[in-house]
Amino acid sequence: MKKIKELNLKGHMLTAISYLIPIVCGAGFLIAIGMAFGGTSQAQLIQGEFSIWDALATMGGAGLGLLPVVIATGISYSISGKPGIAPGFIIGLTANAIGAGFIGGLLGGYLAGYLVVGTLKYIKVPKWAKGLMPTLIIPFLTSVVGGLMMVYVIGLPIAAFTSLLTNALDSLGSSSLLVFGGVIGLLSGVDYGGPINKTVFAFVLTMQAEGLNGPITALQLVNTATPIGFGLAYFIAKVFRKNIYTPVEVETLKSAVPMGVINIVEGVIPIVMNDIVRGVIATAIGGAAGGAVSMALGADATVPFGGVLMIPTMSRPWAGVAALVVNILVTGVTLALIKKNVTEDEMSKQTEIEEADINLDDIQIF
Repeated sequence: MKKIKELNLKGHMLTAISYLIPIVCGAGFLIAIGMAFGGTSQAQLIQGEFSIWDALATMGGAGLGLLPVVIATGISYSISGKPGIAPGFIIGLTANAIGAGFIGGLLGGYLAGYLVVGTLKYIKVPKWAKGLMPTLIIPFLTSVVGGLMMVYVIGLPIAAFTSLLTNALDSLGSSSLLVFGGVIGLLSGVDYGGPINKTVFAFVLTMQAEGLNGPITALQLVNTATPIGFGLAYFIAKVFRKNIYTPVEVETLKSAVPMGVINIVEGVIPIVMNDIVRGVIATAIGGAAGGAVSMALGADATVPFGGVLMIPTMSRPWAGVAALVVNILVTGVTLALIKKNVTEDEMSKQTEIEEADINLDDIQIF
């Protein structure tokens, strides 16, 4: 178990995902804008036979089609540095070519990275050939070994599993979609962009690479709704004549809510840290409700980031709006009801502490 932890498998995957997200977002918006204006993603753009909207849709489609390659290259680079880029790229292309999809690219990245590490460690060459190691020997050996392993050992079962997973999710009924969406929403929200959220993101990104946009849309809508729900809780609490936030937390909300609108959930972390249990409970309940509604109604953004900017990319924008509204309302009401009232004494004490932090006597002019 200790050796597995030392491999840092999760850390390498999250590093690669951080490289992947900008590509997914850029390509997603390109294909969404192109198709919104009647364009189609084409296998080849023949001069004089396509519109600008066809060009945008084709550019976006080409980018999204290379996700297995990007994730493989990113993981391999994270493991072995620059020598891992070429084998990661080639093995990722191989995974794409045999239909192993995103999961194949994921495993191919680990395969390429550790093959490079092993080659550097165990294969010794004469001094005159050391200059050839990063440019010829490592890329060639690892690409041959890793590529053939992907084709004959890894690829076939992964391709079969990916197809099975896609078909199983396509066949889910309404009740199953509610449960599935609720689980995604709950897990997406409970650590506010932390490891659990990113692990779920990797899972649903796999589904998006296979053409299923619903799961990743549910996750991103939860991230968008959570900070807004915390902001709404302030006003709902006032209806019940409660002060649930300190002055500092109110100031934090002024930046956290706008950040949430564009899908940055981390802004509410300072507020949650002051009351972790109640904050997580409200987020989990709201996220489960929002995720369930999102999946059940078929919200399917082609761009897995951007907050409310995702809504126009959906085939059913109203489904995304409905999921957001439910998530925000449930989070806000739950938090307003369960959070303790902040008394006037507590508020005044915090103000005194803040004022004590700034002491003019400590300021020196040289």
